[in-house]
Amino acid sequence: MIELGVFHNGTLDLTPKEVGNNITIHSGTLADAHEAAQRTLVAQVRQGVLADRLGFDSFYMTEHHFNLEGAEYSPNPLLAQAAVASQTKRIRLGQAANIINWWHPIRFAEQAAMLDVISGGRLECGIGRGYQTREAEVFGFPGGSTQQDQERNRAFFDEAYEVILKAWTEPSFSHRGEFFSLPPSYTKWNHRQTIAYFSQDGIERTVEDVLKLGPPDEYSAGNPVEATTTTLREISVFPQPVQKPYPQLWMPCFSRRTGAIAARNGFNAYSLIAPTWQAKGLMDRYHEESEKAGWPDRLDRGEWKYGWDGVKRRGVSIVRGIHAIDKGISSKANLARVKSGIEMAWEYYGAFAFGIIFVKPGEPFDPADKITGDLLIDSEVVLVGSKDEIIEKILKMRDELGVEDLNLINQFENPGFSGEEVEEQMLFYAEEILPVLRSELGGGPEFPESPHSYDVELRARSA
Repeated sequence: MIELGVFHNGTLDLTPKEVGNNITIHSGTLADAHEAAQRTLVAQVRQGVLADRLGFDSFYMTEHHFNLEGAEYSPNPLLAQAAVASQTKRIRLGQAANIINWWHPIRFAEQAAMLDVISGGRLECGIGRGYQTREAEVFGFPGGSTQQDQERNRAFFDEAYEVILKAWTEPSFSHRGEFFSLPPSYTKWNHRQTIAYFSQDGIERTVEDVLKLGPPDEYSAGNPVEATTTTLREISVFPQPVQKPYPQLWMPCFSRRTGAIAARNGFNAYSLIAPTWQAKGLMDRYHEESEKAGWPDRLDRGEWKYGWDGVKRRGVSIVRGIHAIDKGISSKANLARVKSGIEMAWEYYGAFAFGIIFVKPGEPFDPADKITGDLLIDSEVVLVGSKDEIIEKILKMRDELGVEDLNLINQFENPGFSGEEVEEQMLFYAEEILPVLRSELGGGPEFPESPHSYDVELRARSA
């Protein structure tokens, strides 16, 4: 079985150019970049809807902020995907990933659950810690998460994750931790409706569970809710997800170590753009750690297949860049544009030493080395070629990974390419490549359609 997704990281359509010191950047002004970001957002929603229409199984976005460099613009995937959800019925909606260290965990739990409800249970919830200081220090500061202290960063992630699961699964709860006290112990709440509601039988909580009752506060003036010594002990978070006990969680993984963390927590793993040998190393470690941990799974379904299990939808997915050069879709003249575009994106990633993923153990690595378009294409993390060449490379990758099922997420976007050009690539892939992969690899998953429709029919009011 093969599951086929679309990944949109948020590249801008501004033309790349090379400047001094062999550095590739986009050619726009700041004003141009702001306008391009607006076009990119519209393209993301359009392409999510198109992916559903074309028969893709999933649509993934990421969370990044302030990205004037043009490689990854996606400040709120949950919001953009809510727009996609309202216009689609089947496609799964995932994030690679929401950075929960930049959110209040209850605010995140609410918004992620809203997407699950709006979509009729189609959320694939990606979570991560983040790594870029420009984002982490701006958004992490209010809650106490920081990129400057990795142990603190990890502790924040673990506690935020704990709060999110409580919000999703418990009808009413409290939390006392290092970063969060929920609700705050001093929260006054002498509301007569709350007291009356929890005074009933069969509500799962009593008044004493939810409230610490006390007399009026003689030192306070104002309404009875606040002029009181009665304080709140628990809160209920609405809505909770449609999927029970909660949606499948995912984690982006650039290393075997991160894959081990994902496996032990029961998260699925994304092997983001990386050579096949790297992805196989991640799969090996993920499978090994899953077995050691007793196959942790939110549904307790036991062991799953190596790499990816298409029935249980558990394991590791692979991301590949795609650009078809074939009759009626593109031309070899576009190859230079493809190379300059992916070089501009990797000029950004490479500065964070991501080039290490191309270096085998024991080989020298210099983070200052440029990651070229030729390297990206030769290593087949970006698949460029005719229909037959792309199919051949995907089947070869599957054989080298040694997997029975494959979850392949395709990235059609490329810096410097317009939304229309990206959609042409998606259409060609869906018509020419997707059916062959389904046939060669045993079909695709069957997902139920959303029970919701947002097509509103206006009817005349009867007399």
